[in-house]
Amino acid sequence: MTNAQPKASHFIGGKYVEDTAGTEIHCVYPATGETIATLHAATPPIVDQALEAAREGQKIWAAMTGTERGRILRRAADMIRDRNRELSELETLDTGKPLQETLVADATSGADALEYFGGLAATLTGEHIQLGQDWVYTIREPLGICVGIGAWNYPTQIACWKGAPALACGNAMIFKPSETTPLCALKVAEILYEAGLPAGAYNVIQGYGEVGAKLVTDARVDKVSLTGSVPTGRKVYAAAAEGMKHVTMELGGKSPMIVFEDADIEDAVGGAILGNFYSSGQVCSNGTRVFVHKAIKDKFLKRLKDRTEAAVLGDPMNEATNFGPMVSKAQMDIVLGYINKGVDEGAKLITGGKPADRKGFFIEPTIFANVTDDMTIAREEIFGPVMTVLDFEAEEEVIARANDTQFGLSAGVFTKDLTRAHRVIARLEAGSCWINTYNLAPVEAPFGGVKASGVGRENSKEAINHYSQVKSVYVAMGPVEAQF
Repeated sequence: MTNAQPKASHFIGGKYVEDTAGTEIHCVYPATGETIATLHAATPPIVDQALEAAREGQKIWAAMTGTERGRILRRAADMIRDRNRELSELETLDTGKPLQETLVADATSGADALEYFGGLAATLTGEHIQLGQDWVYTIREPLGICVGIGAWNYPTQIACWKGAPALACGNAMIFKPSETTPLCALKVAEILYEAGLPAGAYNVIQGYGEVGAKLVTDARVDKVSLTGSVPTGRKVYAAAAEGMKHVTMELGGKSPMIVFEDADIEDAVGGAILGNFYSSGQVCSNGTRVFVHKAIKDKFLKRLKDRTEAAVLGDPMNEATNFGPMVSKAQMDIVLGYINKGVDEGAKLITGGKPADRKGFFIEPTIFANVTDDMTIAREEIFGPVMTVLDFEAEEEVIARANDTQFGLSAGVFTKDLTRAHRVIARLEAGSCWINTYNLAPVEAPFGGVKASGVGRENSKEAINHYSQVKSVYVAMGPVEAQF
């Protein structure tokens, strides 16, 4: 099995760096509760070292052509694919996600991002605007130093989703992983440097909230991209606004999935499973409010229960396992608290609802039916394997109920009537939507939310706009006329 202890806590300026004066960070393997690595939070000198390395590295990186930058990013993507097994095992140790899942969804997704933005790097040109004899031309410029703050559910993917567009545009990145999952981003940084990235262009430093706060408020930083909860997002957004920094906020959700009476039941059940139990429910875009038409509710619930109870809980390193633990004991306790609230508030427990009888932070996949819109489990983001099934009858009614939330990250519709599918999706207040599937997030498509679920977009050509700025230059061909 992959050795989890990294060479050092931080990767700065092309090398591993340690400062044991920093607060200890214990990386716990969620499947057993054992500490598998110990790292140290960045001290102020480490933060400063990372910022200075980024400043120097960014100058070298930005001076390269887009073609040269793209070649390095694509080389890194190939290296990640070559090492997929090792990186997937590390992701499983870091997060507890089953190896069956990490082998196809994590490092590979990071490689996709580096390949895609590597391909775009040479295309980032300006435009020419003719104005009679005069003209304007525009230049697309990097922002400078970008700070990425990661969440614990997709440590490799998020490190690449933020790093790839930032680097394609000629920026440097300082990435701070979640203290819960500190291991994977270090490997991303090491591979990028090995692929030819200049020292300092991509750095990783560890830490708790205060390290993130130091980065976000430093005058040398030009852009902050956070993946996290809405409360954290509000704090980080406000701190970044103080320094007029660019921001991307990819926050949480309580997304609706609407299953109409003509939906294919197997597909709808499959979508509900993907939208609630993949990664043990620890996915921001999850469709955790499953609105099912009353005409098919009983049939839907029966198939959902049967298929959910076939989940294989077990050792995440065993490729037969398809349902893993929560990322931490703290998160397990939060989710169990929500399950208790669901029972107390009168929701009907269909299956699950308790910790699994084994070591580690496992909770059985849990389904509640007869849920009403005002219940806590239907209002608040749980971030665990808890599905709430709500009844509906009319299209107008379900659209209004689906939109009655502060969140707006995702939404899904299952129906064979494609006219209705497009009509309903058009009215749902969400940024990332699906028709007759759920939770697919290819790098070619923009990803992000509306309302409290975030600002800006990750992935696709849209991300380029969030990691670059446009300079316009007016060229006059005649004499200057002035009023005096």
